Amino acid sequence: MKELTPKQIVSELDKYIIGQKNAKKSVAIALRNRYRRSLLDEEFQEEVKPKNILMVGPTGVGKTEIARRLSKLVKAPFVKIEATKFTEVGYVGRDVDSMIRDLVEISIRMIKTEKIEEVYDKARKLADDKIVEILIPSSPKKNNFNNPLEAFFSSSLNNSEDNTEDTNNFNIQQQRKEFKERLLNNELDNQIIEIEVEENRNNAMDMLGGAGLEELNINFNDLFGGLIPTKLKKRKVTIKEARKIIADQEAQKLIDMDDVTTLGIKRAEEHGIIFIDEIDKIAVKGSSSGPDVSREGVQRDILPIVEGCTVMTKYGPVRTDHVLFIAAGAFHVAKTTDLIPEIQGRFPIRVVLENLTEENFKEILVKPQNALTKQYELLLRTEGINIKFSDNSLDEIAKIAFILNQESENIGARRLHTLLEQLLEDISFEAPDIENKDIIIDENYVRQKLNPNIQGKDVSKYII
Repeated sequence: MKELTPKQIVSELDKYIIGQKNAKKSVAIALRNRYRRSLLDEEFQEEVKPKNILMVGPTGVGKTEIARRLSKLVKAPFVKIEATKFTEVGYVGRDVDSMIRDLVEISIRMIKTEKIEEVYDKARKLADDKIVEILIPSSPKKNNFNNPLEAFFSSSLNNSEDNTEDTNNFNIQQQRKEFKERLLNNELDNQIIEIEVEENRNNAMDMLGGAGLEELNINFNDLFGGLIPTKLKKRKVTIKEARKIIADQEAQKLIDMDDVTTLGIKRAEEHGIIFIDEIDKIAVKGSSSGPDVSREGVQRDILPIVEGCTVMTKYGPVRTDHVLFIAAGAFHVAKTTDLIPEIQGRFPIRVVLENLTEENFKEILVKPQNALTKQYELLLRTEGINIKFSDNSLDEIAKIAFILNQESENIGARRLHTLLEQLLEDISFEAPDIENKDIIIDENYVRQKLNPNIQGKDVSKYII
């Protein structure tokens, strides 16, 4: 974060998200304030709370993408949840505490991955040593050659005229050295070997029909204090696969899971980002009864988490005081003022995202690093087809997307996904059999494929 100034954060977001300068500026400041807070004395760190953000704008204009890219930028744990998935306490459904449990799970997984990367070189060396030991045991008494590869590397031992123990040990060490060299040079990658693999299958999940554990946040091995023994099963795989499988297993053994859990909880508490989507769907307009009561109840259940409280998880208590919350909604029907006052007060930063213009649509097609046109070009290149979009074709696609959003439901940039899919449908279908591998998408082709839908006002297929 020391290296990322607010301007640099916005610059990084610009690589993936077109427009929405105000929203990018707000999240950049919120992120930078976290770094500034870390430089304060511990006493004042506790006093500085994150400034939560409420984004208002139609679907498809970049609300979720801004938050997601922000978390990736600083490797922060990130959870996207929909407010409509939760129910008030006392109703059947997910409780709001589950968002914190999900955040902690993701944070611990991130720390675990980082720790495994740190020890993976050592794990690979241990894996190579294990493979050598499997095929050429260090003691002659252990030899039990059931594998052609084992017999091949032990032929000199069996044919030796001098079968004294010292000679055998010397021969074994020579063979192990030769095998190790060939192993490291990837000369034996396609040879078959039998190894023991840990069976990760969770029998408890079978009892629940393969579903429900994640929702219930239950890990039965944790529940029984690790008393469930790890099952091992034998598998025949190539040496290339064996090296990866065994290296993964060894890496797991080299890391301290208690340390991983502690760091994971701390990262979730200090750097976690929770994106609450569709918050407008739980806003209540005026006083009402029935289902609206439950919606207001969800707001009141969310309130203590956003304000700062302690949530119990299977890893221990987790504080939410410094988690950054970003809420978003279209607010077509309800208004931000329809949220309960306490919730409004916990989201002091309001950002209104702009509707996409024709120029925005054209930029979205080509500018981002993951631009849609680049995706289709790469996909079709796997079939040997080189497609190119002319500049006027991009203008036409952007124009059609803009018109359709004006005339029917405004689904933002998602309109481009549907348009490009229809535009390239025939080419994608015929791709393996097309003789002319160089195809230029021009303005006329776009009009031929997409304009009839506008002229006939038949936009039903574009509504997602």
